[in-house]
Amino acid sequence: MSIRHYFSFSLLLAVGPLIAATTFAAGTEEFPTGYSDAPKLPNSQWRIHDEARPRPPIVAPGAAGASAKPPADAIVLFDGTNLDAWRTVKDKSPAKWKIVDGYMEVTAGAGDIQTREEFGDSQLHVEFATPSPPINRSQGRGNSGVFLYGMYEVQILDSFENLTYADGQASAIYGQSPPLVNASRPPGEWQTFDIIYTGPRFKDGKIVTPGYVTVLHNGVLTQNHTELLGASRHHALPAQVVHGPAGPIQLQDHDYPVRFRNIWIRPLGAGPASR
Repeated sequence: MSIRHYFSFSLLLAVGPLIAATTFAAGTEEFPTGYSDAPKLPNSQWRIHDEARPRPPIVAPGAAGASAKPPADAIVLFDGTNLDAWRTVKDKSPAKWKIVDGYMEVTAGAGDIQTREEFGDSQLHVEFATPSPPINRSQGRGNSGVFLYGMYEVQILDSFENLTYADGQASAIYGQSPPLVNASRPPGEWQTFDIIYTGPRFKDGKIVTPGYVTVLHNGVLTQNHTELLGASRHHALPAQVVHGPAGPIQLQDHDYPVRFRNIWIRPLGAGPASR
């Protein structure tokens, strides 16, 4: 981080979002902390990535324990030994992220990866760590994501003492729903997502039942049966995409060396899985 960015970020922490909105106007910097020109979300007073939307309060999570073994009925997606369950999204080739000391790390430029197997309604467990020392700020710090059905993003970000727009913080449904609280650990420390989700149901090309997501971030409830408004997009309204009852789990390559370990899933019985 440059001296200029260091003092600018220190000022932001001291004076808060009101000054941030004027000092770092949306669209005039590399890593904006919010926007004022995006459309409003359906049935909401807030715009997508709204600079004025209140940030979630900060809650210190409980102590982290050693990685637990997956439940007996879980499908293990990554146990630290290989990437056999994963492939590159772009060309379906074997995943090219690197494995070191029992974790996999995003290899910048290797692209997003997704599971070879597809899943419907499920319980998903993911452990991750953002880079330390942190790089940049706002959306430029430890950015990645977990995509359900390959399209609904639960945001991964270094949100520890890092100002950004509310619907882009760690465990946000990206561009849609901020977390209830900010339960982030410092960069470099292992964190957990426990995600329980049901996908939307469609009939004749139209949605008849929305999808819902519940997220516990480091054991703290951050999304409570939150409705999915559509596929996640940056600085644009969620897209309504008709899809089948199952889809892949996708991890994002956002050019930051985010680490992952101990990933497992428990299908909840809705929709057949397919390869």
